[in-house]
This record gives sequence, C-alpha cells and structure tokens, in this order.
Amino acid sequence: MAGDGLRIGQVADQAGTHPKTIRFYETLGLLPQPSRGQNQYRLYSREVVDLLHFIKKAQGLGFTLSEIKEIVDLHRTGHAPCVHVRALLDRKIAELDQRLKDLVALRRKLKALRAEAKEQTRPRQIKAIVCPHIEAVSLHPRPRR
Repeated sequence: MAGDGLRIGQVADQAGTHPKTIRFYETLGLLPQPSRGQNQYRLYSREVVDLLHFIKKAQGLGFTLSEIKEIVDLHRTGHAPCVHVRALLDRKIAELDQRLKDLVALRRKLKALRAEAKEQTRPRQIKAIVCPHIEAVSLHPRPRR
C-alpha cells in the first residue's frame, strides 16, 4: 500500500487539513484527480501534500482560492507564475492600502461618536427606532476639504 500512494486520511494528517477540504480542492481543480486503488480509495502522491502546504501559505498571504488556482494552473502548464504573482501582490497591496484608509476613517468616526455619546448625560432627543447614537450618524461621508 505504501508504494501505491497515500490515502486521503494520511494526506490530511500530513498537510494539517481535513479530508473534506481535500475533496473540495479537487472539485475546484486545485488538486489533481487522484488515482484509485483496487478498493476504489483515492490514492495521492507526496506532491499533493506539498501542494496543500503551498495552498495554506498562499491563503495566509491573503490569496483567494481562485487566485491560487490561477497560479497553480500556470505552473502546471509549464509557465513560471512569478510575473503573475507579482501583479497579484501589487493589486493586494493596493487593496490593503485602501482598506487601511477605510478602517482608519471608520475608527475616527467611531471615536467621535463615542466621545459625543460620553458627553451626553441624557439620551438624544430624537425619535429613535433602536438607538439614537447610531441613528444620528449620517450614512453619507462628509466631503473632504
């Protein structure tokens, strides 16, 4: 059995994942379809464990499964995916920069709302459905000067 390949449970243990995840990745095309033993059990090569480790690392860097599949597909077709990865990295950095700006703006807005709520000794005198502090906030951002 050892020479025929690894069973799904062994792959899952070695890769630190769950067999359902492995089957899901197969359906997405991230992992190659395994061979089957005479008992019809899936049999995997050691490279699948390495590929699962790669997927985990890429996810840890913020890559989506779709982006990871693009990278893996380029590699499978014999192309070096590095140029594609650099472009993805540039896009992800720009997205993170924007998210950071948005989070800083949200933090500023929440701190101002909290300071305003702290100063009030009685609830706002507006008709509120749930909470006057939240309902008094404008959904439209103020234009920057």
